[in-house]
Amino acid sequence: MTRRMFLALFLSGWVGLVAVGCAQKGGRPIAATQPIAHASSPRLASIFSDNMVLQRNMAAPVWGWAAPGEKITVCLAGQKKTAVADKDGAWLVRLDSMPAGGPFEMSVSGNKGSLTLRNVLVGEVWVCSGQSNMQWPVKQTQNGEQAAAAANNPNLRLYYVPRKPADVPVANVDASWVECEPKAVADFSAVAYYFGKDLQEKLGVPVGLIHTSWGGTAVELWMSKESLLATDAAHYQKKLNEYDSAEKAIEKWKADAAQAKAEGKAAPPQPRKPAARPSGLYNGMIAPLIPYGIAGAIWYQGESNAGDAVRYRALFPAMIRQWRADWGQGEFPFLFVQLANYMKREEQPTDPDWAWLREAQTMTLSLPKTGMAVIIDIGEANDIHPKNKLDVGKRLSLAAQAIAYGRKVVYSGPMYDSMKTEGNRIRVKFNHVGGGLSARGGDLKGFAIAGEDRKFVWANAKIEGDSVVVWSDEVARPVAVRYAWANNPECNLYNAEGLPASPFRTDSWEKQAPAR
Repeated sequence: MTRRMFLALFLSGWVGLVAVGCAQKGGRPIAATQPIAHASSPRLASIFSDNMVLQRNMAAPVWGWAAPGEKITVCLAGQKKTAVADKDGAWLVRLDSMPAGGPFEMSVSGNKGSLTLRNVLVGEVWVCSGQSNMQWPVKQTQNGEQAAAAANNPNLRLYYVPRKPADVPVANVDASWVECEPKAVADFSAVAYYFGKDLQEKLGVPVGLIHTSWGGTAVELWMSKESLLATDAAHYQKKLNEYDSAEKAIEKWKADAAQAKAEGKAAPPQPRKPAARPSGLYNGMIAPLIPYGIAGAIWYQGESNAGDAVRYRALFPAMIRQWRADWGQGEFPFLFVQLANYMKREEQPTDPDWAWLREAQTMTLSLPKTGMAVIIDIGEANDIHPKNKLDVGKRLSLAAQAIAYGRKVVYSGPMYDSMKTEGNRIRVKFNHVGGGLSARGGDLKGFAIAGEDRKFVWANAKIEGDSVVVWSDEVARPVAVRYAWANNPECNLYNAEGLPASPFRTDSWEKQAPAR
């Protein structure tokens, strides 16, 4: 077995829960764990099942376990690949690159038995992850029941990773691939489903969606321990301490509640139980998927990190780089959703957490092959889970078509490019203007302007070609402009293709303390 394959085995998450040694990953030692016992032979990792989609146009990996030294043969669509299980029983083969097609049967045989997977397709595979707005099911969205009832598409396949954290990377999850049909779709991620449905229709090839998300979770839970330590070791320890304190509080509450019950008293309020310790969801819900062949990933998360947006500037890109490194497929496309508008609309310009988190997300576009779906126009003031997930999925699909598949489509709304002061006015230039800038529903709204005193006031704004001119009679010498810089801004700048402009600021000032 080559060193490359050996590394791939560990990166794939072939681990149980008992530490026994170490392997090398990226030049650093990591805890290796006891391989899964092979009660029957051969076995496949659980990401391989009937109805699966294998990634087209790549040497897709297939892996599993067998008796040490056992020869394994994998056959699919006329090709045959062999491997010998190592001393721990792990084996991996890479299939020849294949075009989209199917359905096929894939057989896996060894000295002591064989198995066959049926109804296998080859197409495009996407990982879909994040927190509650990615987890939100089709049946609870706008027109969701009708959408689920009409969901019968054998060329769209779904894989739903159970929500189960782990203290160390694990090998398998209790899940299997299913065809797209009403019952499965009703409980599946709405953002993922609408993304996959639109992409499948546009590409005309099978699409597989791997849904792995958990509501209320911060980005730290989706990163490996090594990545967190490399990015901000002090922050990792702080989050670990917070988790341990929360667990102790839960245990104390249980004892207090039992005592209260024994004394005939009301139980005290139950503390909030965290989903997992830092890295817990990477270990339990991402590691078992690696290195399954994928086209890319979509991501909807950030609400749980909005109170620390400056740190998110480092954590979020670090997570993307880490996933890419662990998968070993190069810089696969990574597409994400900017936070929607939410909460009470303020009468005057403010400097809120959600605006800063949106900026941190926008800054992540500096990484190659990333894209962002702006949804500042389809949120809901009173609901952190806006029900329009159809447009979220479609906007992600547009980004995928352009970034992953090279299609000539307008996939982004206007993005801030540069500014120039012209007397008492500021001219703001944009890219991604598509067929031209437009103000939806009347005069432009959402712009604020400030002088050297850094006090923003609402501004007048008008479109001139690919730029917007901004001014206010209250600011004689303007130096900065902000747009849609609020939790729930009133804003209406779009391009001709109907995609909204992303919130932005032209200044480099630090976050201001809230007025008291």
